[in-house]
Amino acid sequence: MLLSRSKSLLGLDIGSSSVKVLELKETKTGYQLANFGVEPLPHETIVDSTIMNAPAVVAAIRKLISANQIKTKDVATSVSGHSVIIRKITLPLMTDEEIASNIQWEAEQYIPFDINEVNIDYQRLESTSDDQGSQDVLLVAVKKDMVNDYVAVINEAGLTPVVMDVDAFSVQNMYEVNYELQRGKVIALVNIGAGVININIVHNGNSVFTRDMSIGGNHLTEEIQKRFGVSFDEAEQLKINGSGDRKAEIEEIVENLSQAIALETQRSLDFFIATSSIGHISQVYLSGGCAKSPRLAETIQKQIGIPVEVVNPFNNIEISPNKFDMDYIRDVGPLCGVAVGLALRRVGDK
Repeated sequence: MLLSRSKSLLGLDIGSSSVKVLELKETKTGYQLANFGVEPLPHETIVDSTIMNAPAVVAAIRKLISANQIKTKDVATSVSGHSVIIRKITLPLMTDEEIASNIQWEAEQYIPFDINEVNIDYQRLESTSDDQGSQDVLLVAVKKDMVNDYVAVINEAGLTPVVMDVDAFSVQNMYEVNYELQRGKVIALVNIGAGVININIVHNGNSVFTRDMSIGGNHLTEEIQKRFGVSFDEAEQLKINGSGDRKAEIEEIVENLSQAIALETQRSLDFFIATSSIGHISQVYLSGGCAKSPRLAETIQKQIGIPVEVVNPFNNIEISPNKFDMDYIRDVGPLCGVAVGLALRRVGDK
């Protein structure tokens, strides 16, 4: 990334359980954390990536902007879930202008929604095929209703959305800045949030497979809620603290959900391996709030037989201990994969 690029954006990650804001400053050596905050959302504010309680989201964003004295108004945000369709398609060799004029017609063959109900974008991929007459293109379609809902709450909070990304790609941006590109190797980026798991399989910097699944940390909280007959908020506290005479039962519930997540992850990876000729996956990187769960990485590694590591989204980012509580940053680090990736975006990015 060049230092001459346009001004930085505020990364705004509107997740199922919290809103994260994060701002990065470009320096001569890389990036420095300039602003950061997390604000929890009431339960079921966002369900299956759909905003159900817009005023709660607006209030959370406003609180973060005020508490962190953020002056930046232009934001990059992202979406995920069933309203987002990502497909790798193969097209005849075309210029960018020809792709732009043909992409709508091509998209109609791959998108299970009315083409007039979606926003479409695409990215030309580095070729992995021996066929010189064709090219791979990553096609992304997002339902307009969903985009409009996110834009509305951001505008209502007094901010201006200028970049709309996809969670899986934001995590990839974060990874590429913090970790060395493993050319020739296939890696899986698995972002496990409160309500959704985003899987993005990457080869030589190209996203070659993505999948979103509706399972996450909230399922664990809901299981604790059912088992003990407590409120969602009380169950959330039990999940975090896991204390007292209920510790063994909570650990059992955590283990069961970890197994379910590991199994879903394995199914997705197995599907990719069965349908792709690129090769085996050498490493899995976990992010998201659930990545903090005890033994989750170990459970997934045991299930899939591939090394699993929890990412540090601040691995290559300079952080001033005078400005930020380093223990807190380390604690919430796994939650910040999407937010860091968004804060890396710039006005005019493709």
